[in-house]
Amino acid sequence: MRPLITTGVLCISILTATAQQRVTAPVKDTLSRDTTQHPEISKVADLNEVIISSTRNNSRIADLPMKVEILGKEEMIEESGIKPGNVTSILGDLSVIHIQNTSAVSGNNAIRMQGLDGKYTQLLRDGLPVYEGLSGNFGVLAIPPLDLKQIEIIKGSVSTLYGGGAIAGMINFIAKTPGSKPELTILANRSTLKENNVNVWYSQRYGKTGLTLFAGVTSQNPVDVNDDGFSDVPRVRQYLLHPRFFWYPNANTTLVAGYTGTIEKREGGDMQVLDHHADNVHSYTEINNSERNSADIQFTRKNLGGGTLTVKGVASFFHLENIAGNFPLKGRQTSTYLEAAYNKKSGRHDWVIGLNNTGEIYRRATGDSTQLGNYTYNTMGAFAQDGFHITDKFMAEAGIRADYHNVFGWYVLPRLALVYKPIEDLSLRLSGGTGYKSPAIFSAQTQTIGYRNLLPLAAGLKSEKSQGLNFDANYHTTLGKVDVTLNQALYYTHITDPILPVTSASSEKVMLQNQPFAVNSLGTDTYVRFELDHLELYLGYNHTVSKYTDPASTRVAFAPQDKFAATLAYEIEEKWRFGIENSWIGNQYLETNQKAPNYWFWAAMVSRKLGEHVTLVANCENVFDARQGKHMPLFTGPVNNPQFAQLWGPIDGRTINLSVKFNL
Repeated sequence: MRPLITTGVLCISILTATAQQRVTAPVKDTLSRDTTQHPEISKVADLNEVIISSTRNNSRIADLPMKVEILGKEEMIEESGIKPGNVTSILGDLSVIHIQNTSAVSGNNAIRMQGLDGKYTQLLRDGLPVYEGLSGNFGVLAIPPLDLKQIEIIKGSVSTLYGGGAIAGMINFIAKTPGSKPELTILANRSTLKENNVNVWYSQRYGKTGLTLFAGVTSQNPVDVNDDGFSDVPRVRQYLLHPRFFWYPNANTTLVAGYTGTIEKREGGDMQVLDHHADNVHSYTEINNSERNSADIQFTRKNLGGGTLTVKGVASFFHLENIAGNFPLKGRQTSTYLEAAYNKKSGRHDWVIGLNNTGEIYRRATGDSTQLGNYTYNTMGAFAQDGFHITDKFMAEAGIRADYHNVFGWYVLPRLALVYKPIEDLSLRLSGGTGYKSPAIFSAQTQTIGYRNLLPLAAGLKSEKSQGLNFDANYHTTLGKVDVTLNQALYYTHITDPILPVTSASSEKVMLQNQPFAVNSLGTDTYVRFELDHLELYLGYNHTVSKYTDPASTRVAFAPQDKFAATLAYEIEEKWRFGIENSWIGNQYLETNQKAPNYWFWAAMVSRKLGEHVTLVANCENVFDARQGKHMPLFTGPVNNPQFAQLWGPIDGRTINLSVKFNL
């Protein structure tokens, strides 16, 4: 549980289905170039100096016509002591992000934004798309928060800058950079669900060179929470190494080269098998063994013709062995990305132009039993954007992208965004954009249904096309000594030719097909926040209706329609932090269009600093043990061939963890 968040936007933690839900509240942003300050967790923070790299023009958050949510450095530090092994919980805290569990035994999950399927959200690592295709469906959230400086989230279509996949939004994981002083952090964590984490972070700058290094190990033993004989938490062995090297030949030039290596072994299923006592009846397991290696490089040259040139690229190699029961999916994927972009501020204009090339090669490995075929995709793109400061209070930003896919052809994507500040304490933002999602055999949908009966992509399959609209109004003021923030957001997305899995009644084979109807997602997010000295109160409500336009008006599955949440937090500066939170999750639908049970979710935490170098965190999630397994069996059928239920809520129950962090 995270009662307070930091930089760029102020965030309050609200609990959702699998963890907590954080709703962000931009504080007193402005289009002017003046400095606005806000008292934060321990010191005064200059909010207008928060730099957003995801917009490609390195603008301050105050100058952006699009709504950007920031989970900043202080939040990453705090999260590293609460959930050290991955970012699943911290992303699930956001108001319109829902983390969907896709397997009751292996623990895989998918990200949903604005009530839409996970395939419509684009994930980046330092602005690079390394989570596409096969590699985007297994272990993508295994990024330790200790390795991150911030996470940037843009809701709604940003396909003009980042390509067609960013229909529901984009999430960019930004790694730390070396500071002026050496930094060493050692963290150890243990949870009641038999999870152990040991993470180490080191950074130092040596004049014109610098180094950052993250190394982490996660060990998780299987747990059968509901005593049905199958694991609700899998066995996990994960090893991660992420060094980055920095060269600063002069004040205007930076060259960064990095490597990321992750080895993960994940196994769930029949507890008797996991305890090494398999027999003819007890034989079912699901195994995910994966290896991810990527090398990236980025060159930045400032003051080049009055602007900044950025050239960056990545080559990523992913190998997966996925065995469900006795059925193996084995594949290798090579992904490449190369981009050159130039941005310049000229008068009232903020220009961005660029070219990029994306490649994806998938090859079946020896022993693969699927019917899927090999493929080679390549997409070339060009983009341009102009942010025009019409007045000091009004800005318009227009952009366009043209992509050519070697299999699915041409796409042209326009976009327009506006921001207006009629008074100092009120900001109004409106943006609209288009996008596309080319057909993909590996997605959150296919991961949920499995690959045993999945057929290859059919000839003539069309790309999905989208139009989206987002509005946000934010008002910030003070009533005496009480700081008040009120935020109202509205969003709408329309997707044509949606690709859905269709099962043959005669053969049980599954094929991805374009549907003759569309997808509509319409939502509103409202919250109010009060702060008095070191006491905070948050009240929020999110309402999202996501439907297909078929005759039955079928609901999009696993997208909660209603969320109400409240948070109360208190801090004794530089010593203690306390918090208690709850949320109500309601009107969520399954793939059968049946409504799942509603439920409450509670959490509590306490943090204690011991001097300057040691921090202890005790955290309890799901205090009252809300679990899907209390309402229904999580599997049906014989033990050696189980059929697992669709997951709509938490299955791991109450969790308590204790972490200790040393900063040297």
